[in-house]
Amino acid sequence: MHNFRELKVWQKSIDMTVEIYKLTENFPKEEKFGLISQMRRAAVSIAANIAEGTGRRTEKDFNAFLGNSLGSSFELETELIISSRLNFTVEDTFNKTSI
Repeated sequence: MHNFRELKVWQKSIDMTVEIYKLTENFPKEEKFGLISQMRRAAVSIAANIAEGTGRRTEKDFNAFLGNSLGSSFELETELIISSRLNFTVEDTFNKTSI
């Protein structure tokens, strides 16, 4: 069993989630139930799956949750690309947020 708080990947995912929340504060209000919600949920899901996986009894279970986390990271990357193409983000912010 792992202590998720000691995992660098979990620590970085928490930092990234905070950045996503800050980033989406400036999105158009009509995106509240669109990209804003999706991006925030995907970001939270990355850290949450890592943490949940550490509480599982086997490495196989832990790896499955890491897989879920990876899937959420791909989802978030896709949403960042879409938001960039819609000019909701500036390039420097996009690059800073993308891990």
